[in-house]
Amino acid sequence: MSKPPSPGTLTFWGAARTVTGSLHFLELGDGTKLFLDCGLYQGRRSEARELNGDWPCPPSAVDAVLLSHAHIDHSGLLPKLWRDGFRGTVYATHATRDLCAIMLKDSAYIQEKDAAFFNQKIRKKGQDKVEPLYDQADAEGVLSCFHGVPYGSPFGVPGGVSVTYRDAGHILGSATMTLDLPGGKRLGFTGDLGNPGRPILRDPAPLPPVDWLICESTYGGRTHEPVDQAKARLAEIVSETAAGGGRVVIPAFAVGRTQELVYNLDQLWNEERVPRIPVFVDSPLAVNATAVFQTHPECYDDDLLEYMLSDPNPFGFERLEYVREASRSKELNGLRVPFVVISASGMCEAGRILHHLRNTVEDPKHTVLIVGFQAEHTLGRRIVERRPEVKIFGQPHRLRARVEVMNTFSAHADEPGLVDFVGQLDKGRLQTVYLVHGDPPRQQALADALRQSGIGDVEAPARGEAVALG
Repeated sequence: MSKPPSPGTLTFWGAARTVTGSLHFLELGDGTKLFLDCGLYQGRRSEARELNGDWPCPPSAVDAVLLSHAHIDHSGLLPKLWRDGFRGTVYATHATRDLCAIMLKDSAYIQEKDAAFFNQKIRKKGQDKVEPLYDQADAEGVLSCFHGVPYGSPFGVPGGVSVTYRDAGHILGSATMTLDLPGGKRLGFTGDLGNPGRPILRDPAPLPPVDWLICESTYGGRTHEPVDQAKARLAEIVSETAAGGGRVVIPAFAVGRTQELVYNLDQLWNEERVPRIPVFVDSPLAVNATAVFQTHPECYDDDLLEYMLSDPNPFGFERLEYVREASRSKELNGLRVPFVVISASGMCEAGRILHHLRNTVEDPKHTVLIVGFQAEHTLGRRIVERRPEVKIFGQPHRLRARVEVMNTFSAHADEPGLVDFVGQLDKGRLQTVYLVHGDPPRQQALADALRQSGIGDVEAPARGEAVALG
């Protein structure tokens, strides 16, 4: 009996031995080309521009993109894909589609503003002008390619592949996916897997048996603090900083982390466990994203739905102000009273958070509260490492503010969570686990843990590495 033809080749392109720029390229036996995610690489300017302009195949040849969720390191290269010729379909959950409608336009705005700032303030004599990676028109163009799909219902994509999205519990609309390939084999992809027990969203749904699994590894070797301790520690940090006359500056992703922080502060406010100081969400994107959250209660967990019976607005309380206007944002740094400000970007690489940090980091009475993963070479990582000096807008600043790190708010599963999720799969069928979206030390730690749990073949492919699925 002849062997069935190989269902295709999988090439690891983005988030390969790093934690940004998720993109995996699946070329089927009939020539169909699919991208799993299309994320923006975030890091050093020169390296980012080079990587974000490099594709594993011509964009015009890509038939479809299967998008796991809306975070920019997973979706943010879609406008560039469109700019370079893509005209296929982007499949995403309904909530992801709605979030991308605001996030991709916001990302284009940042690209344009960042290029203009560099050209006016930083560009050295004789250097060529920097062009934005993409613009608003490119974002609008790729948004016309989106097709919304529900959780749990198989749908067909080019190449005769049947795809099913399941709740990943990471951010609103986030999905794991399984791809049933021609010939009967099945590929699984975790996207970013959520941390079980977190508020607002349901826990990750288990996957059916798969032959290969692409698995994130962000927190390999790490165990998060218990989720039930998050509110207590948040209350403690806010109270202590306010008592000393300082402000709490929280860099947070506009989607997911900001809403979770606001929900926790809403509960603490109702329970009278934090001082009655102003709280600002200073991010137009976060304001718009919160509105999207409010239109998708089908993604909420049972605890939030029950909480809303007594508090119908879990994303708002008496002294909470959502800030849209830049003029109001600037006014905050002139306030001489304690307050909390939550602002994007989450890794401190762009946006209004830079202005708040510039006005905060040199004063020890203030607190910088880090609540998410900080990739290498980002300002957020340098703050977490408590460097004596950090550069903001190209200027050195002494880091004298209190720095607190809370991984309890992480939207990613920790090592025990990842091992438990993968461990539920049929080990007899599972051939290989490919670790992505992790720094090498984290991947090594998770690989060791998975092997100890009985997973035979675990690999961490490099960028450009290709494997035949067969």
